[in-house]
Amino acid sequence: MPFGMPRSTQMKIVFMGTPEFARVALSHLCDSGHEVLAVVTGRDKRVGRKRKLMPTLVRQEAERRGLPVLTPKSLKSQKLSDELSALQADLFVVAAFRILPPSLYGLPRLGAINIHTSLLPKYRGAAPIHWAIINGEEETGLTSFFLNEQVDTGDMILQERTTITENDTYDTLHDRLADMAGPFLLKTLGMIDKGESTPIRQSNAEATRAPKITPFDALIDFGMPAAKVCQFVRGMATKPGAYTYFRGAKIKIHACLVSDRIADSNIRIGGILPDRKKLLVVCGRTEDGPTVVELTRVVPAGKKEMDGISFKNGFRPEPGEVLGQISEGVQEKP
Repeated sequence: MPFGMPRSTQMKIVFMGTPEFARVALSHLCDSGHEVLAVVTGRDKRVGRKRKLMPTLVRQEAERRGLPVLTPKSLKSQKLSDELSALQADLFVVAAFRILPPSLYGLPRLGAINIHTSLLPKYRGAAPIHWAIINGEEETGLTSFFLNEQVDTGDMILQERTTITENDTYDTLHDRLADMAGPFLLKTLGMIDKGESTPIRQSNAEATRAPKITPFDALIDFGMPAAKVCQFVRGMATKPGAYTYFRGAKIKIHACLVSDRIADSNIRIGGILPDRKKLLVVCGRTEDGPTVVELTRVVPAGKKEMDGISFKNGFRPEPGEVLGQISEGVQEKP
């Protein structure tokens, strides 16, 4: 596959993506000197209590700019392949989209590239932002690479790094990477356009996984030390949102802090400590003994987000009550 082309004023591109991250990248691409031939995105979905049919954010951006939009049910359909082949694109650009089959990414003259939200080969998979925070990474970033048959393993073109701060959550880090994605994409395209890209093969020995996160995966394990619990909560943030159970009902935890409170070693994991001003919960041990986390932003089932003390004042937990227990007869739901 050729990795470059003679310098020109623009490339003919088909863009593929669905959520906000991709919308930001598409917006920058449309404002560049490159020609966007068409946009491929997901189908409209019903959202909210009224189940209103809503187009994807990428579709909204594309239609606002008057671009042709394709919303195929299957990426393996012959009809889609024929439609894209007829466009005679130089390159496909993929950002936060589905896995492309070889029948598609092999169509453009220069192949297809993906913008991935990690420093590959670390965190290959669907949830790299979540896992980077959950695992306590100090930095992450963006990687552009050429697609091949194995997901997120293609030869890399460019990387850009950003620090993960102790206050970063999935939401803040996602938004920062989204802001970086547009200029990063244009820089990648410039390198390809001028024939300056020298793709680098990924090291499989250094690869780590970032599998898709479901709501079931967001259940908090208070058996972890408090610092790990906080990383988990920050990584889950509001999408899908870390959660536990109190009196058999689900309660989301949107923010927490490691507390310097010393817990009695006899108090059970997940036990709520008596405190008038804070919602404190016993977590797993370190070499110094049990650790404690302060829950600062919580969302009880059917309620709005509130701080920890408002939760205590409203629900009045009794001494010895434990977070994480599901009452008999209550079926666990994500």
